[in-house]
Amino acid sequence: MLKELIDQFYLDRQRDREQTHFYVTDAGKCGRALFFKFKNAPRKEMEASVLRLFDHGDHIHQLIMKPLLSVRDVHVVASEVNIPPQEIISGRSDAIISDGKDLYVLDIKSMNSMIFDKMTAPKEENIDQLQLYLHYFKVPKGILLYVNKNTLALKEFLVGYSQERSLALLASLNETKKKIDSGTIPDRIQSYPEDWQCRYCQFKAICGTAGSGELKWDSFKEPV
Repeated sequence: MLKELIDQFYLDRQRDREQTHFYVTDAGKCGRALFFKFKNAPRKEMEASVLRLFDHGDHIHQLIMKPLLSVRDVHVVASEVNIPPQEIISGRSDAIISDGKDLYVLDIKSMNSMIFDKMTAPKEENIDQLQLYLHYFKVPKGILLYVNKNTLALKEFLVGYSQERSLALLASLNETKKKIDSGTIPDRIQSYPEDWQCRYCQFKAICGTAGSGELKWDSFKEPV
């Protein structure tokens, strides 16, 4: 009885989320998947257990922030900081911290042991997200802190701001927004179907039906 009720709570909450603007976590993501998300295209729903893991990630963030708010060598300037209001993108960093000399944007990520143990460098998609935080907060350095969900072990990576990378990410999002507004389904990403995004994409089925190349949403969605 309880399992069904709890699962339904998470599944209903997933259905209630309609995307109307980009999030920082969309940086570097497949433009076609973002288009389908904005258009509320048919998708494979995430399982309730996966959605619960997102909430679990929030609790891990709180666990990490607790000691940072108490230690003397690091000062938490602000936590859960929203980027300045933008027309098409919003986001909230975990914290901005200071070592007494420099400021850093802190982004906390949690993952399972299988991925964590093999990690020797930060994930590119996480660097993309951090770059936008650095860009909007005008902070030159950031820290990606990874937490092993199974053991709570930690790994951290220092990331410097790249204006070139940040502007390229914003240009890509703006281009995707133009296609969304004009009803033009973007082409598949060049690394389709081997890209990790394709393997886990909720829109894998409809993307396969659409095929390669750009096409108009209005003419495509009728038989979908």
